[in-house]
Amino acid sequence: MKVLFIGGTGLISQAVSKLAVERGVELYLFNRGQRDEFVPEGAKVILGDIRDQKEAAAALDEYEFDVVVDWIAFTPVHVQTDIDLFAGKTKQYIYISSASAYQKPQRHYLVTEETPLENPYWQYSRDKIACEQLLLEAHRSSGFPVTIVRPSHTYGDTAIPAALTSWQHPWSLVDRIRKGLPIVIHGDGTSLWTLTHNSDFAKAFVGLLGHPEAVGEAVHITSDEVLNWNQIYSTIGQAAGAVPNVVHISTDFITACTPPGTADGLIGDQAVSIVFDNSKIKRLVPDYEATVPFFEGIKQTLSWFEKHPEQCTVDPEWSALVDTLIKNHGTEPKPLSAFV
Repeated sequence: MKVLFIGGTGLISQAVSKLAVERGVELYLFNRGQRDEFVPEGAKVILGDIRDQKEAAAALDEYEFDVVVDWIAFTPVHVQTDIDLFAGKTKQYIYISSASAYQKPQRHYLVTEETPLENPYWQYSRDKIACEQLLLEAHRSSGFPVTIVRPSHTYGDTAIPAALTSWQHPWSLVDRIRKGLPIVIHGDGTSLWTLTHNSDFAKAFVGLLGHPEAVGEAVHITSDEVLNWNQIYSTIGQAAGAVPNVVHISTDFITACTPPGTADGLIGDQAVSIVFDNSKIKRLVPDYEATVPFFEGIKQTLSWFEKHPEQCTVDPEWSALVDTLIKNHGTEPKPLSAFV
């Protein structure tokens, strides 16, 4: 099977790329060559920029693929480029959407693929919804062979999963925990959340490549482990070797006291209790099983960072934001062990 990944070296896609090659997929990555360290041995790289449609068309003109996966399409303009490039040229096009697109506020805690798509709080999610709608209309009107995959909070070696965090400098959270500096947990820390290791996500995703019954379908891929946020931060602390000192602050307060856009992903996704029904992906990929519990996955993540000290960078602006939030809230930090 000949497969093209647009991107293919990001947090989620690097694990999928690795597993796809291991399972005998003839894998091509189309990207700008800026993260070569995450290209698995055996994959072929086509240099180019998907944001330049003419350049992309020229670079890909001589190729044909059984499956095309776009890991970096975020807006309808991006998706329309893919439709123009690959209509009639592939048997399956997989679009990476987001489980954050599901209805907020939700009417039921258990989310299936039939849960409505609606998120008034986060533009990122609304853009993903618009992309899905465009692709499904192309499928209905012209048979464009789309499969939609909705990841939720997926992590791996290069990402420390948290809610209010520095996305560019994730080690900042561990740095504060180890120094005994307080961190912020939204709400009372008891809302439910699902974390998925990228190696587990990859098992299900590779099973969808070239799967004829997946065409025209949308499916989310997550683990079945459900934790609350107090448990998540406690587990991060255990892996870091320190009990976090925490202040619980309501999402509304965090949103009101941070710069515009800072908390959009929090209020539009992570602050909402959510549990996923994974029946559909297990029907399509019967051998799919998530086997990396969070306590194990986060130890692997911290070990990777410690072996790459150049990645253990700290974000002073984020740290100052946390300090200001705590000061304005006026609550004394407490050890997280008091809450779990």
